[in-house]
Amino acid sequence: MSSVLSKSVQDFDALLNRPEPLLALAPMQDVTDLPFWRLMAQYGGPDVYYTEYFRVHSTSNLEKPILRSVTENPTGRPVIAQLIGNDIPALVRTAKELQQHPVAAIDLNLGCPAPVVYRKCAGGGLLREPQRIDAILGALREAITVRFTVKTRIGFDDPVVFEELLPIFAKHKIDLLTVHGRTVREMYRSEVHYQYIARAVDALPCPVLANGNVYSAARGLEILKMTRAAGLMVGRGAIRNPWIFEQFRALHHNQEPIQPRGADVLDYIRKLYAAVQPDEVREMAQVQKMKKYLNFIGLGIEPTGEFLHKIRRATQKAEFFRICEDYLTHDELMPLVPYSFSLPQADILAGEHC
Repeated sequence: MSSVLSKSVQDFDALLNRPEPLLALAPMQDVTDLPFWRLMAQYGGPDVYYTEYFRVHSTSNLEKPILRSVTENPTGRPVIAQLIGNDIPALVRTAKELQQHPVAAIDLNLGCPAPVVYRKCAGGGLLREPQRIDAILGALREAITVRFTVKTRIGFDDPVVFEELLPIFAKHKIDLLTVHGRTVREMYRSEVHYQYIARAVDALPCPVLANGNVYSAARGLEILKMTRAAGLMVGRGAIRNPWIFEQFRALHHNQEPIQPRGADVLDYIRKLYAAVQPDEVREMAQVQKMKKYLNFIGLGIEPTGEFLHKIRRATQKAEFFRICEDYLTHDELMPLVPYSFSLPQADILAGEHC
């Protein structure tokens, strides 16, 4: 293990062993990439970053854009590389390759609810086959010399399988488990079943992170009290509100958290546009790309859905920012918690949180 790699693991171990809750940025495919990480770090950011998942199969190679998040990590915080797949030799090969880079841990995705993934018996699809999970975890545990973590949902269509999974996780001595408290079939539509996260906390010797609908720092504190988890993984809430990690730290220490105003949110959107803009991209394509992020940010801007309705019809940069300015050129406080107006299913799926 290289000295750089050793330091990554040591930093991660220090986070696992400290008394403060661990805060992680969830992997969201095609959203939480290297440019987004760089921007999150400017707002304080999480304690640990998870990569988008590396797709693993018999002929796969490490995807260069995702690998750059590891090799060019701009955050100063540990990075966990996530794998998705079911081919044991390929998973072992990929885990060994990733350990040649400065990763703190290797994570196995057992939770992605996207149909294109679970129909291939990967991600959340593996939750239908606990014996296969057992075999995969055994092979990876033997191959991984850094820390080994798992991100899971509580079942595919019924959480009854969760009781079967917990002893499998314990058997293979994983170092951290993240539990999204919904089944795969529930996607993001249902309430989160936090009692299953609490059950994992009771059953496992390793730390457990609570994941699912952490929409504000205050809500995060409530979830920790309900579950007694070692920390939180935040996905969509961090895209909508990049201040959420610093807000949580302040509340945890009984301090007054920063409260962004309309102009601050507008500035964030401007920075986000610049941060995630590829070289030589067409303007219309960049505006379309921004809509992935605004699907989340817009939920906290105004209560009727009118803002998002207008943003989704913008095609040019000037039009896009004119709409943003109309709603955000003010100094009123912005809680950035999601309003309850409904979204089409296509929008719920945008930027799949895996």
